[in-house]
Amino acid sequence: MTCNAAADAFVADLTDVFNRLGHLRYGEGVSQMQHALQTAHHAKLDAAPPAMIVAALLHDIGHMMQKAGEDAADLGIDTRHEQISAGFLARAFSPEVTEPVRLHVAAKRYRVTVDPAYLERLSPASVQSLALQGGPMAPGEVDTFLTDPMAQAALRLRSYDEAGKAPDAEVAGFETYHDLLRAEIGRAGIL
Repeated sequence: MTCNAAADAFVADLTDVFNRLGHLRYGEGVSQMQHALQTAHHAKLDAAPPAMIVAALLHDIGHMMQKAGEDAADLGIDTRHEQISAGFLARAFSPEVTEPVRLHVAAKRYRVTVDPAYLERLSPASVQSLALQGGPMAPGEVDTFLTDPMAQAALRLRSYDEAGKAPDAEVAGFETYHDLLRAEIGRAGIL
């Protein structure tokens, strides 16, 4: 399979996941598809680099790939969706995409730790999942997070993530990102 064919196949797989499961909700008042598209839209509005826009679009794909169901948090289950997402995306994308995705939950935990007012701005679903994800960081965790070379990118992704939860927002569809996805897959040179 050529690189272009492999990229096309991976984009088709991503599109299939979103078309089949993007309607699922996860307590935010928006579907997975709406959240992904809004998060990417906010990254574009911020003139984020292409890899960050892709990370924003795909950061929660692990929610759709895990087997615990839509109400996992209500059942007290941390699905570790960020690990599922990053692991799946690493098959085709560079660390500039996968590492902010892997760290976006840690970024939430960090923000709550250093800015207690941030907790008040979180949606009820994010507060619920925060408790399952470990809550605020311990001092050693803060230091470890801040030394990660992708910590700032993860914090940036987190801000787009929080902005992407408006029930009635109108944004471009998933297919408008196909060329960007292919370009980032090609840039990574993995497939």
